[in-house]
Amino acid sequence: QLVESGGGSVQAGGSLTLTCEVSGDTHSSYCMGWFRQAPGKGREGVATIDSDGNTDYADSVKGRFTLSQGNNKNNLYLQMNGLKPENTAMYYCAVLHDCPSVSWFRTAPAKFGYWGQGTQVTVS
Repeated sequence: QLVESGGGSVQAGGSLTLTCEVSGDTHSSYCMGWFRQAPGKGREGVATIDSDGNTDYADSVKGRFTLSQGNNKNNLYLQMNGLKPENTAMYYCAVLHDCPSVSWFRTAPAKFGYWGQGTQVTVS
């Protein structure tokens, strides 16, 4: 089970930190990540991380967003700075066991992995 939190409404230039709490069986090999979907647009992979600590970010968020995990690897965080109106979207957390790579997972179809219900981020 994945539960996202931390979304909200902020002004452009502001910051938010999203949290994903993961429960259930743990696996030694996995990918986790944040994805988003804006109204009328397709799903976009924002940032992903694997069990070795490798990360992959969308070009549009590099330098502004930072992905991290909790000490027990069951929590995933997305620190978002310098938010822009175009970052407005529903943000989802996902995990996939035994994924090929972080870059593959970030662009993989939504049918792969386990997904949370999402948390809304609105930037005005």
